[in-house]
Amino acid sequence: MENLGRMSSAEKFQTQLTVDNFNKQNEIEGRKASQELGKDDFLKLLLTQLSHQDPTAPMDNNEFIAQMASFSSLEQMHNMSNGFNKMAILMNNSDAVTTIGKTVELTVGDETITGVVDGITRGENPQVKVNGMFYSMEHINAVYGN
Repeated sequence: MENLGRMSSAEKFQTQLTVDNFNKQNEIEGRKASQELGKDDFLKLLLTQLSHQDPTAPMDNNEFIAQMASFSSLEQMHNMSNGFNKMAILMNNSDAVTTIGKTVELTVGDETITGVVDGITRGENPQVKVNGMFYSMEHINAVYGN
């Protein structure tokens, strides 16, 4: 990115014009510019940096390796986060399954409801079916074995 300072005024103006047009087009299509960079943005920046570097003074290998290591770490953290989210969903679904056939006590607002779970829904927010109605697992206060 050090080499961006070597751009002529005309090149800087053209680059800014291209960025502004791109952002305007995104707003027209319903997408808003974000202050967060994703992995695709990182790769685009790296590719742009490599393609616009001065051939007589290429990017330092250590700097390039450091950027790739940062990208790799970011990618792994993203993958771990997705894995943890999937595991949490599976655990919530498992919790819902274990309530089938058991008596539960639910609190919905100021009302306490007791009944046998005779069905569930699965997904990010599993629900239990008690007395013909579905309730979020968050409403369960107690589970009694039958």
